[in-house]
Amino acid sequence: MTEPVEPAGESRPRKRVKNYGAGRVALLDAAVRVVAQGGLRKLTYRAVAEEAGVTHGLVVHHFGSRDALIEEAVTHAIRSSLISSTLDTGTGKVSDFSTGLADMVESGPDLQAFQYELLLEARRRPELLPHLRALYEEYFEATRRQLTRMLPRPVDRGLSRLVFAALEGLVLHQLVFGEREVTEEALAELRTLLQGLAEGSDDA
Repeated sequence: MTEPVEPAGESRPRKRVKNYGAGRVALLDAAVRVVAQGGLRKLTYRAVAEEAGVTHGLVVHHFGSRDALIEEAVTHAIRSSLISSTLDTGTGKVSDFSTGLADMVESGPDLQAFQYELLLEARRRPELLPHLRALYEEYFEATRRQLTRMLPRPVDRGLSRLVFAALEGLVLHQLVFGEREVTEEALAELRTLLQGLAEGSDDA
């Protein structure tokens, strides 16, 4: 796939090349920032190179095609988000469930915005959907594992998707509106509901 051509006559201040040896992760981080700030249509080799402070040719060398860059950026974003979210802490305690969610949004807003941009873009570009769905399954499975540790009852797809949807909605609202305190209040309510499920299962 050819790279989108920038409109004739438009020029942007170019960032000085400062990092000829940047690795793939640095370039993927730059791609995430480009999409978060301007949408997928702004993702070009040149834009990533300028954001990362490297040569255009280095981006081409690492990824070869824009589609490959998009796919790797999606994988990188979701896995980075999983690591930072503490969604899958493994403690099995309701009190520990998603304790790092608000911090995750504050520390990596571009990472979260990138994912929402890609979700919306997948409605217009169905070819993105299989890859995005496969990676979102990691979120769904991490949620299911954590709920399974907390609840004695079997955790079906409906419950795990409901809980994840609540978490994703809170991330989106904090990303757009701020209001970290509302996120924390909502998470406290969610933990109370989960604690009720856990105790209700014990009594059954």
